[in-house]
Amino acid sequence: MTGQVFKILPQEIWHTAIAEGAVPLHGVDANDGFVHLSAAEQLHETLRVHFYGQNNLVVLAFDADDLGVGLRWEAARGGQKFPHYYGVLDTGQVRAKFDVSADGDAFALPQALTRRIA
Repeated sequence: MTGQVFKILPQEIWHTAIAEGAVPLHGVDANDGFVHLSAAEQLHETLRVHFYGQNNLVVLAFDADDLGVGLRWEAARGGQKFPHYYGVLDTGQVRAKFDVSADGDAFALPQALTRRIA
């Protein structure tokens, strides 16, 4: 699978990741034992459903090819296939980082991220 997949994190988890060199499993990821990711076309809905009203978020972009066999596309919300990563995301694999905050009922996405997911 080529293209990019995205991980949404609170800023404080990103700061921990930078210090440790890897994105720690937290929240639903820790409960499920894998990293929940989103494809470009799923990012808006994932923000709305799982991060409604939250500020100080980051969206990390990863090249799907870099994640190798640990990346699996599995049925999730509404039967859609979502990217799930079984492994540890190294901060060196991050291709881009975007700061995102709630903007009323939606999210204010930086223009660079909007172009990337278009």
